[in-house]
Amino acid sequence: MSEYRLERLGVQIQEEIGAMIVAGKVKDPRVDSFLSITRVEVSRDLSYAEVYVSSYEDEGKMRRGVEGLTSAAGYIQSLLNAKMHIRQTPRLRFHADMSFKDGFDLVKKIEGLNS
Repeated sequence: MSEYRLERLGVQIQEEIGAMIVAGKVKDPRVDSFLSITRVEVSRDLSYAEVYVSSYEDEGKMRRGVEGLTSAAGYIQSLLNAKMHIRQTPRLRFHADMSFKDGFDLVKKIEGLNS
């Protein structure tokens, strides 16, 4: 599959999972609406998708949210399959994405140097 199609599929999966989280379709109590999907990388053979999750809350809540999403991965995959109508829905692997927090910490340090 071409890189462009893989990227488009990743963006579509990202939007769909984000909408599920906001709409409260994932009933796991560890998953709250402060979680956001930062990016999705789909493998060339569509066998799996790496889903990166970030949060505006503390790191502990984000990790619990990732655990909740991991336990609900089968349910999320079934919703994606029904919504997207693709032949093979990739298996979802959720990971904590610390890039927002790291970027925010870096900005704080730079502002501290300027003071």
